[in-house]
Amino acid sequence: MRKIIAVIGDGMIEEGGVKEQTAFELGKALVDAGYRIQSGGLKGIMKAAFRGAHASEKYREGDTVAILPSFDITHANEYADIVIPTGLDLYRNTIVASASAVIAVGGGSGTLSEIANAWAMRRLIIGMTCVEGWSNRLAGQRLDNRKRTDIEEDKIFGAATVAEAIALLEKYLPAYTESYGGIPKVERSK
Repeated sequence: MRKIIAVIGDGMIEEGGVKEQTAFELGKALVDAGYRIQSGGLKGIMKAAFRGAHASEKYREGDTVAILPSFDITHANEYADIVIPTGLDLYRNTIVASASAVIAVGGGSGTLSEIANAWAMRRLIIGMTCVEGWSNRLAGQRLDNRKRTDIEEDKIFGAATVAEAIALLEKYLPAYTESYGGIPKVERSK
């Protein structure tokens, strides 16, 4: 089974800018490497990554999964293969972040919430450092001290290039296999 990688970031980006180019190249490289891509399915980074996925010679129908905030499937960008209309608004960010790994390209508050959810769910997180936003600001840091995996260097890994992001994904994804089991039940004393 092919793993699904979430690509997250700004919903509004400059056309032809470095964020759009990075997301496009990332989408293409992920499909080239045998992954599927999941995102919020709207515009900006999400659309650029899906467009990149479609540009891969290894692209297959179903390689792009859009987790929409609304119930309206027409909100999905034209490169979304599978559209899941949640009606959950921004709370759908948790579903987006539940992929096998998360790669952030820039991003504002929505991206920050996805990064925080991915951290809590013990997902591998890679932040692109070649762009401004939360991906760059949080790269190299830990969000808290919880034990998420057995590797000592657990953090939000920074990647300056798409090739570095793919290399980090290949190196560390096998260490992030534990599924999130929910908040542990606390025994109450009587």
